[in-house]
Amino acid sequence: MSKFKRMNKIFSGGLFVLMAGALLTGCADNILGGGGSPAGGGSAGPPVVTSVNPANGATKVAINRHITATFNKAMKPATLSSATFTVTGPGTTSVSGSVSYSGLTATFVPINALTASTGYTATVMTGARDLAGDPLASNYVWHFTTGTLVAQAPVYLGSANSFVVLAGSTVTNTGPTILNGDLGLSPGVSTSITGFPPGIVNGVVYSGVTSPAGQAKIDLTNAYTDAASRSTAPVTVTADLGGTTVYPGLYVSGSSMGITGDLTLDAQGDSEAVFIFQMPSSTLTTAVGSPTVVGSQVILTNGAKASNVYWQVGSSATIGAYSIFKGNILSDASISLGTGATLEGRALTHSGAVTLLSNTLTLPAP
Repeated sequence: MSKFKRMNKIFSGGLFVLMAGALLTGCADNILGGGGSPAGGGSAGPPVVTSVNPANGATKVAINRHITATFNKAMKPATLSSATFTVTGPGTTSVSGSVSYSGLTATFVPINALTASTGYTATVMTGARDLAGDPLASNYVWHFTTGTLVAQAPVYLGSANSFVVLAGSTVTNTGPTILNGDLGLSPGVSTSITGFPPGIVNGVVYSGVTSPAGQAKIDLTNAYTDAASRSTAPVTVTADLGGTTVYPGLYVSGSSMGITGDLTLDAQGDSEAVFIFQMPSSTLTTAVGSPTVVGSQVILTNGAKASNVYWQVGSSATIGAYSIFKGNILSDASISLGTGATLEGRALTHSGAVTLLSNTLTLPAP
């Protein structure tokens, strides 16, 4: 055999090996889902519960709470049911309920309200499987204790949702106020909005009943009525909430409500927890501070969000100078913020004025 023929034969054999290797690599990628992952997506290995709600060890859990478990990968919906996701309590008594699955989260919804002040155990069993058919390595178990409160649904703000300030008669500002959201006035007109500049609006300014502010006022009226009419499992509170910690629920004051010092809102690990404070015919007032001393402060903890806090004020709200306030203020009359006060939330008044004085107001994260 000539030297040329021998080289050609070697080259052809080598090319075949290279092509075969490439084909095998491609097949392996298809089998593994590319990048070494199992077909069907998700990470290799058995599925894992990454978070639960209520959290393990949570107390004062609302008696109408849904119980959720979130996984690290997509699961087979058919393997998540009341047979593989269970709740028991008190003791080993089974809680009747239904299970649904969406995204990466399974939700157990009890048919009836849980018993107040009672310990419960939730379990996701190894019958729960991912898309590749892999089960949990072991049962995932956690415990929580109910309180006496009933979880509230959010108050629907409609088109008022984009407004950080919405007023009826006037909006008056003095100093370098910053509004991070829309500013609206209705039925008042644009000439009744003053102090911008020096104030800055990082949003859109609307005025008049035919503008988006007009529809927002209609939606605000509906939201105010909704918040004021909530009546399920109310908790009567004292006139001053300063120095206290409250949990998700409905709180009602028969007189004016004040905050002297800090008020802590504890969501107990539930990022969807709702807090509603009703002052049917009274005022909301916080303490006055100084440039070096905070007036009053609303503190959000354990997943509480400003977007899910509602202050229904039957008269006027006054946020004292240098206070740090959180939540949506729905006032029937007026809202005023003292010098340097900040608000993560919304200042929404049905008929009156909003008065600002070197403040920062920011729409809350959803």
